Amino acid sequence: LCCQCGVPIPPNPANMCVGCLRAQVDITEGIPKQGTVHFCKQCERYLQPPGTWIQCALESRELLALCLKKIKASLSKVRLIDAGFIWTEPHSKRLKLKLTVQKEVINGAVLQQVFVVEYTVQSQMCEDCHRIEAKDFWKAVVQVRQKTVHKKTFYYLEQLILKHRLHQNTLRIKEIHDGLDFYYSSKQHAQKMVDFLQCTVPSRSKSSQRLISHDIHSNVYNYKSTFSVEIVPICKDNVVCLSPKLAQSLGNMSQICVCIRVTSTIHLIDPRTLQIAEIDGNTYWRHPFNSLFHPKQLEEFIIMDINRVHEKKKGAGAGARSNKHTLAEAWVRKTSELDTDHQYFCCTHLGHILNPGDLVLGFDLANCNLNDEFANKMNPQHIPDVVLIKKSYDRSKRQRRRNWKLKELERDREATDTDDERQYQDFLEDLEEDETIRKNVNIYRNADIPVESDTDDDGAPRISLAEMLEDLHISQDATGEEGAEMLT
Repeated sequence: LCCQCGVPIPPNPANMCVGCLRAQVDITEGIPKQGTVHFCKQCERYLQPPGTWIQCALESRELLALCLKKIKASLSKVRLIDAGFIWTEPHSKRLKLKLTVQKEVINGAVLQQVFVVEYTVQSQMCEDCHRIEAKDFWKAVVQVRQKTVHKKTFYYLEQLILKHRLHQNTLRIKEIHDGLDFYYSSKQHAQKMVDFLQCTVPSRSKSSQRLISHDIHSNVYNYKSTFSVEIVPICKDNVVCLSPKLAQSLGNMSQICVCIRVTSTIHLIDPRTLQIAEIDGNTYWRHPFNSLFHPKQLEEFIIMDINRVHEKKKGAGAGARSNKHTLAEAWVRKTSELDTDHQYFCCTHLGHILNPGDLVLGFDLANCNLNDEFANKMNPQHIPDVVLIKKSYDRSKRQRRRNWKLKELERDREATDTDDERQYQDFLEDLEEDETIRKNVNIYRNADIPVESDTDDDGAPRISLAEMLEDLHISQDATGEEGAEMLT
């Protein structure tokens, strides 16, 4: 019989029934039945004391371990048999744990008990999110600058950063009139960005740091680092005048060249011989040169007559020639001077796309004042009258047909003007015309614009559907069957 209530029981060392034994002894005494868990809403992570934030799904093994660690010291006197979650409403800010424990009580009898521990989920912003929200809290900044009027190189650089996802670690991106500023929470992320820029565009960089604070006891220094990256001031479609020494080292090129592309190097072509050369950043800074014209100085010409030059004898020590261009001799007239008989003769590298009657954009060197130290020392007979840059198409028609789009970096902008929009349209047209640049850019299909037939095509270059990516839209609601399959 139970020594307390007299109920017949199987013999046990305590001589008590289970009810009386529980009334006499509470093995869960000292174990807290309530607790607090801290949760960051921004990054959806839980705080694991003292300062680690970990990603846990609801009712996951990781979250169970985190909750048990909070009462680990209290569980040292009992034996934990089982632990699991009791379902709670996901938005209730409550987590309930069902625990089963055992403990040896009077005269060696082992008592097992089940109880519930309830945790309250409190919101607390983690340090990483706090730094992102406080936009001025940064440890390193990368200042990218290019001293040019046109932003073609920056538009190309923006697409490279998006493709390689290098903008993920930035706290903030700020756009100013001649460049971009990238803010980072650590110097390592900024250094990674600088290394990427030096590999993708011809540039030079320098760094500096400013002491913010110094702990004399632990000898810890807190610095703010600034990296300055200067991109060469040459853009696509610029006409440049090389120094005689540099032109000779590139295979006796003509000093007047056209920049056809800017990637990790500057790609130049001689419009009179089709000779091509690449200049990297180090070579440029040793032998700097400038653009002779601004893009706004482009003039429209009409092709009166054109003759392809199939064979042209190479000069002594000449370098490689372009296989993608065709050398031609053309007679052109300005569209603003159609009422006169004044024509210009020029050699051009665009013989593969030009025909009599076509409109073409170029620079007039015969009637301009060249303010360049190398051009002023050249023999006037070696300076061409006109340099043709690219074929002209109807811009409004090209915009209507453009069934693709690009993504942009989220950044703090200054007030944009119509000139920025015109420059961006120039960059989009360059993408359509140059397949080499397109390979480094993610181009997305624009479903809002229907695919047109090519019956009324005016010959303007277009991007094929095969080169476009489908824009991915992930729904916020992933609770259905399809979402479950996707997650698995």
